[in-house]
Amino acid sequence: MSKVCSVCGRGAKSGNKRSHSNIATLRKFSINLQTKKIGGKRVKSCTKCISKTAKVKR
Repeated sequence: MSKVCSVCGRGAKSGNKRSHSNIATLRKFSINLQTKKIGGKRVKSCTKCISKTAKVKR
């Protein structure tokens, strides 16, 4: 299971974790994925896309 949004294609980004002494170690910034039914199919979608589709429907 990949952690990629099936609507927009966004995935995890990498960056640095900084300790108190400012030493950099690599870490991953995951996106907030939710499982929703869109058009009768279960889809892994990020919360950004979910809120966009809710605003369009209103």
